[in-house]
Amino acid sequence: MDISLVTKNDAGRLADYYSANAQHFYRWEPVREPGYYSESSIQVRLFEYEEQHRTGSAAHFIGLEHGRVIAHCSLTNIVYGAFRACFIGYGVSKAFEGTGSMSTLCLAATKYAFDELELNRVMANYMPCNVRSGNLLKKLGFANEGLAKKYLKINGRWEDHVLMSLVNPANL
Repeated sequence: MDISLVTKNDAGRLADYYSANAQHFYRWEPVREPGYYSESSIQVRLFEYEEQHRTGSAAHFIGLEHGRVIAHCSLTNIVYGAFRACFIGYGVSKAFEGTGSMSTLCLAATKYAFDELELNRVMANYMPCNVRSGNLLKKLGFANEGLAKKYLKINGRWEDHVLMSLVNPANL
């Protein structure tokens, strides 16, 4: 799998990826307005993502197989100063579940967070019913920090989330 930061040139292949996986992702995402995953809508966000990367406020990665997007992973809400932390979010194509692609991409993103951005903490949250996500985070070394009730509005409902974090091993 090839891993890269997204650029404005990735709109078409991201639109294909999200279109092909719409049913797969809907359970884990907020309700999106019509056209949210159209190529033109994604193109607008990609310009924002490039600016976020330039300023260090976020980093959005994709995993590619034969030039097609098979997974995505983002480091968002990056805070510097005394906190030096971010959130990680991710998804993988239904066809690539269980192949290790998501682990590989998330590992590359956390390495980037620690080595390039020099962050201390990467945080992730998952719905308790999303066993695959919980297993992924445990495999990556994330520690459980508790349960947040009605934490995020996902697919139109307020959902509880397990709070997880990974601390930079260089700071242990």
